[in-house]
Amino acid sequence: MGRESFHLPPTMNVDYINPFLLSTMSVFEQMLGVELVREAPFIRKDFAPQYEITGMIGLSGKTTGTVAVSLPGEMALAITEKLLGERPSDVNAQAVDAVGEMTNMIAGAAKARLEHLQLSLGLPTVVLGRSTRIAFPSRATPISIPFSSPLGPVVVEVGILA
Repeated sequence: MGRESFHLPPTMNVDYINPFLLSTMSVFEQMLGVELVREAPFIRKDFAPQYEITGMIGLSGKTTGTVAVSLPGEMALAITEKLLGERPSDVNAQAVDAVGEMTNMIAGAAKARLEHLQLSLGLPTVVLGRSTRIAFPSRATPISIPFSSPLGPVVVEVGILA
């Protein structure tokens, strides 16, 4: 699935990755009461989303990049239930909005940890299905940070120019 052993590429700075890792864990714990367990990060070779629902946000400022949060449909339903108190019967507009909001919260929390980059966040975009591609800046090597949780798996992918 496009994995290779993890060696940080020259176009990526670990100081740009850790804020997204910490923000993801914090947002899931604070907003959903869910503890994430981080798995081994890896470099993506293919840019298809890992799961059925992917929220994406573009970053600009002293650097540019893209952040993507990808998760299975069942997890999107569980997140929607936790946020709204009601579980949709299928992935609907509420579930899409919930994934977009989670992506926005993760990117916003990471932005606060990266003040020195004076980042601006784009609006979240949510795509359904795995037949699309995630666009990262051409010289950025995206790093995938997978997590497991009681609700299911989630992967945060960060491609930021160093």
